[in-house]
Amino acid sequence: MYKVFVGDKPIVLTTVVEKETYFKNYLLKTVNMAKVIRKLNTSSLKEVRLIHKKEDKLIKKFLRKLPNVIAGGGKVYNDKGDILFIYRNDKWDLPKGKAERKESIEETSIREVTEETGVTGLEIVKPLDTTYHIFKRNGRYKIKITYWFEMKTNFKGKLYPQENEGITKVAWLDSEEATKALENSYANIKLLV
Repeated sequence: MYKVFVGDKPIVLTTVVEKETYFKNYLLKTVNMAKVIRKLNTSSLKEVRLIHKKEDKLIKKFLRKLPNVIAGGGKVYNDKGDILFIYRNDKWDLPKGKAERKESIEETSIREVTEETGVTGLEIVKPLDTTYHIFKRNGRYKIKITYWFEMKTNFKGKLYPQENEGITKVAWLDSEEATKALENSYANIKLLV
């Protein structure tokens, strides 16, 4: 099972057909994605489920439905165990961004964290779950596939929000502050943290 977010509402990719209650079922093979996205955005539906008989083909077939944007990001810990957050579009988020040509996804993730926050000396500890969300750019829907990595750093310098990317704050948040920040964050970030 996979979850792809449209705002904070999930499109669940699954092989299981259940009786519709707070959600609606569609066949992945024949679904009209624009119609599904509109329905999620304008109705009281809590989620949409896209059904396909083969578990191993779910994500591959879904990703063919819309153009893909590949991104990398980091859940970064400092020496005290605080997590690095950014504040953009009136929400707390983790630093991430679009991959550039001839760049590995690990290089993308480290570069984006540094560009968006000013933090250097980043070391990847391990990969985390990949997240998926749908957004609209220039009138077209796209799927952002974000590869996340847990990172660590002993960086002690000043944090610099990348203002030209709309980031207004960068902060190290302890577990209590992170929990509070997640109340005003995105569904896929809540799953990561």
